[in-house]
Amino acid sequence: MWVFLVTEILFFGGVFLGYIVYRLAYPQAFAGASHHLDITLGATNTAVLIFSSLTMALAVRAAQTGKRGGTVGFLLATIFLGSVFLAIKVVEYGHKFEDRLFPGPDFFYPGGAARQAELFFSIYFAMTGLHALHMIVGIGLLSVLAWMAQRGRFSPNYYSPVENIGLYWHFVDIIWIFLFPLLYLIGRHG
Repeated sequence: MWVFLVTEILFFGGVFLGYIVYRLAYPQAFAGASHHLDITLGATNTAVLIFSSLTMALAVRAAQTGKRGGTVGFLLATIFLGSVFLAIKVVEYGHKFEDRLFPGPDFFYPGGAARQAELFFSIYFAMTGLHALHMIVGIGLLSVLAWMAQRGRFSPNYYSPVENIGLYWHFVDIIWIFLFPLLYLIGRHG
């Protein structure tokens, strides 16, 4: 799992580097475009993911101590919170489609630097879309773990799948901790 996570860090590192390069090239346009993101929805999603990291850690601890009910319950809570995150993201994406801020032939940006703003939204959708894909994979993996836990597959002697998927889940949460300020907060001063 650690080797896999290192490859994911390299992958997301390249995506973040691309964002930083264009952010430095077009600071005004990116700052202006970021004002079209809903900071309340982004902050809510941040809180949801931080809480989901707690429930995931509690699931790992329950598995380590052989508490089947706790393991299942905390895994289901983590799945629920991940689903809440995705539902909020769907609402946010819907707003961007309604406002015609989705890159493509119908893209409309009210203000100057429309091409650079479209670039910002292209990067926004790529970064948050990749993150959402990782969330969907994580929810699928957590569902399998919950099923396995319900069937009594984990004990104090064998809980490594819960621990490994927990590492993955925490990684995905940390990625959002970087995405939120880079996309939503930078350029909000003044």
